[in-house]
Amino acid sequence: MALKFDARFDPAYGSAVPAGGKVKDVARLTAPNPSPFTFHGTNTYLVGRDTLAVIDPGPDDEAHFKALLGAIAGRPVSHIFVSHTHRDHSPLAARLKAETGAPVLAEGPHRPARPLRIGEENPLDASADMDFRPDVALADGALTEGDGWAIRTVLTPGHAANHAAFALEGTGILFSADHVMAWSTSIVAPPDGAMSDYMASLDRLIERDDRLLLPGHGGPVTAPRSFMRGLKTHRRMRERAILERLKAGDRTIKAIVEAIYRDTDPRLHGAAGLSVLAHLEDLVARGAARSEGDPSLEGIFFPSY
Repeated sequence: MALKFDARFDPAYGSAVPAGGKVKDVARLTAPNPSPFTFHGTNTYLVGRDTLAVIDPGPDDEAHFKALLGAIAGRPVSHIFVSHTHRDHSPLAARLKAETGAPVLAEGPHRPARPLRIGEENPLDASADMDFRPDVALADGALTEGDGWAIRTVLTPGHAANHAAFALEGTGILFSADHVMAWSTSIVAPPDGAMSDYMASLDRLIERDDRLLLPGHGGPVTAPRSFMRGLKTHRRMRERAILERLKAGDRTIKAIVEAIYRDTDPRLHGAAGLSVLAHLEDLVARGAARSEGDPSLEGIFFPSY
């Protein structure tokens, strides 16, 4: 199935707007932190009417914090949910907790998807919110009930080891954060993320019957199951392209990126290299490719034959 992205999106900075579709009592407030990685910015969601839950408060940005308080409009906030601990999603949780007294709920603190190897440095350390500590650690399937709403935790590691999606019970709505987005594929970058985890989490969401996904960046995914099948096909095609480059004689991630991402914004080539590494780690683990030593950004790779 061909994968078609949807880049139509009005961030409406500074204003809380309906989240999309026929969603009731769910508003979206987009932070003014646009970039090649965040699209127009990070989406913060407000759930409820009288007493609210806030999902992904966002970056520690003063304008966004003031806009968020304006959107809350003096209503009680009973829960603050955080999908994962990248700096565009979690840092504002601490200020919002101090302002509202609401507990912060998340899977856990930041951690890599696998232990770092000897001498390895995490290139994504700067994007990790290492100070984050939730008040409540959410287990898979945990149900959190509020004033007129209930949110179930669906753990979806892959983009980050502690990534979680949140299902709004009884509505068919899933807050998919950075796992599934309409405008682009998710970045899966070792050691923060793992391709094997991402694909398993994608399969898990495909098996669900959600009718609408509200992501961490950009607009809603309105046909979740078919779109996610397209995402899965896209990843498998990328995997095949990497294997073909190995068979053609490419031995480094730099050479592979130059070949298969030649039409991609050069500013994203670093992220592309990490994505290729995520695929190669998975391929080596499955015996479909080989590497000299542990797979790394500077490593040498070969086809399995």
